[in-house]
Amino acid sequence: MIKNLRDIDVEALTAIEAAAELASLAQEMIEHDQAYYQDDAPVISDADYDALRKRNEAIEARFPDLVRPDSPSLRIGATPAEKFEKVTHARPMLSLGNAFDADDVQDFIDRIRRFLGLKDDTAVDIMAEPKIDGLSIAARYEKGKFIQGATRGDGTTGENITANLRTLKDIPDRINGDVPDLLEVRGEVYMAKSDFAALNKRQEKRGEKVFANPRNAAAGSLRQLDSSVTARRPLKFFAYTWGEVTGTDASGYGGHADWDTQAGFYDNLKAWGFSVNPYAKVCSSLEELLALHGELENARASLDYDIDGVVYKVNRLDWQQRLGFVSRAPRWAIAHKFPAEKAQTLLKSIFIQVGRTGTLTPVAELAPVTVGGVVVSRATLHNEDEIERKDIRPGDTVVVQRAGDVIPQVVSFVAEKRKKGARKYQFPDRCPECGSLAVREEGEVARRCTGGLICPAQAVERLKHFVSRDAFDIEGLGAKHIVAFWHDKLIETPADIFRLRDKADDIKGREGWGDKSADNLFAAIAEKQTIGLDRFIYALGIRQIGQATARVLAKEFLSLKDLREAMSAAQDRESEAYADLINIEGIGESMADDLLGFFAEEHNQTVLDDLADLLTVEDFEAPASDSPVAGKTVVFTGTLETMTRGEAKARAESLGAKVAGSVSKKTDYVVAGPGAGSKAKKADELGIATLSEEEWLEMIG
Repeated sequence: MIKNLRDIDVEALTAIEAAAELASLAQEMIEHDQAYYQDDAPVISDADYDALRKRNEAIEARFPDLVRPDSPSLRIGATPAEKFEKVTHARPMLSLGNAFDADDVQDFIDRIRRFLGLKDDTAVDIMAEPKIDGLSIAARYEKGKFIQGATRGDGTTGENITANLRTLKDIPDRINGDVPDLLEVRGEVYMAKSDFAALNKRQEKRGEKVFANPRNAAAGSLRQLDSSVTARRPLKFFAYTWGEVTGTDASGYGGHADWDTQAGFYDNLKAWGFSVNPYAKVCSSLEELLALHGELENARASLDYDIDGVVYKVNRLDWQQRLGFVSRAPRWAIAHKFPAEKAQTLLKSIFIQVGRTGTLTPVAELAPVTVGGVVVSRATLHNEDEIERKDIRPGDTVVVQRAGDVIPQVVSFVAEKRKKGARKYQFPDRCPECGSLAVREEGEVARRCTGGLICPAQAVERLKHFVSRDAFDIEGLGAKHIVAFWHDKLIETPADIFRLRDKADDIKGREGWGDKSADNLFAAIAEKQTIGLDRFIYALGIRQIGQATARVLAKEFLSLKDLREAMSAAQDRESEAYADLINIEGIGESMADDLLGFFAEEHNQTVLDDLADLLTVEDFEAPASDSPVAGKTVVFTGTLETMTRGEAKARAESLGAKVAGSVSKKTDYVVAGPGAGSKAKKADELGIATLSEEEWLEMIG
């Protein structure tokens, strides 16, 4: 029958015949793909395979309603993209905090109890599952049909890899049953160890690139502009959470059958055809969590996929919603990492790296050694106190580990292997880059170069930070390019980056650069000439100002103009502007000093003026909220009776309010419980509305 159908011209096929042949073609081409890509044993010629593919495409073009979820046209061979489009996540894809031992896990559970005000005998059920060492992605479904896939990216914006994700059998093209109208399934794409070994064997046989580890292979496979390359790679997917959801309640945290717990959602995932890690289980005590952690650590080597710890999530979704988020991580989840793998090697020497804020960091130059599957030749020694405390000396045999399986560090020296006459390391009091005095302020562990703007290391490191992933994230402008361009004076300040197109001839004439690569760089730079205020503040590289604090500042001042004016006014430590600054939750006097010091520096003002002429720094916009407290500043004081202080603060911020630590003229509401003292009194003096806890709860609904 199949042969007879193949003899019929496509234009002469009936709908029934077309459906039958499409089913046949899909199955046949899956078998050919397996033989060619996985087994290296093709059974038909490339020309015959191409003929099957063209036949499939012609039938689908005539009968578009008959396109199958497993169609070869969806799985492989889409026209290669020139670049990935950006996708803004409706709900951010956040990272997780880490726990490294039993005490950290106990602290995690204790924090949950304190935040929720739970009694000691109230059970806190935790969903525990292996932490897959892969790539986080989001798969979006509308009316059960897969319409878009994206990478995690920076958590806020990812890349559109829909065509590539369609090639994964673990991601269904359509899900049926009791499905929300809009459902975003999130999880981890990975490559099994056995598949990785087979892939590298094939790559080597063909004289192609051999991958360092399964995660690198998965990452490289997933970010191919030609989805047919992705289709040839054996990628798999574990689902474990959701993003945006409609068709349940407004938050996506329930209101759906059997979906008021993490475990209930996993049951839904399995019913919809997704793979959920088989080791996932609900634990009701610290002892159960640690037992599972130990079990998985022991099984780690025998598993066919890489894991680097166990993720713990509060099982009740109403508790997850109440706990909310802190900075860029949920309060209700944590990753319990496995103990770092260790190895011994020779410490050849110690050299000093100078960071963007002038910090002198000692680095160990090591005889290369494999730790946790990665070759390590350098490791951090942190600071001079750590070298002294551990008594580490050049020439020692040392124990090295990868902290959190990522950052290599020297743990200790091996006493019995120390050579006679080994001398202690003398930490320099001069910057190795510019020769300026390196001083250590009282109470600090770091020694810093005083050279400031004349120090080349600080200048280069600040530029590297400026273009880094969580700052401007300029594709194609990596650390090595920054160093090369700076040394050749193509860029000296951040604003020079946005004038690089004016030096196109110089760049296109450089080794390794051509017309296309240079034009791609200029396009990537132009794409980033509009940036959000929080990312812009972080990109400036101000000491102590990380991503979370940059967002706090953006939320407080809303625009770059208002931020600069406020920093100018706050230079007077007796001013109201200074009082307002240190009144911001999380901004203390030390951080304020670093902020004001940056904005007081004339050179930095020149840089800001220059950037303002070249960029569009978008005003900060809080998440849309019709709450009556959105944009208002609230102070909590006294004892709260129906919720903890932490929960009250988190709830207020989730509704768009700003929570301050003290009362000022900018305060809109003071929520006073029993025992309210000086804050309530000051509110009364300033004529600020004071609410009881009951009135506050009624206001926010």
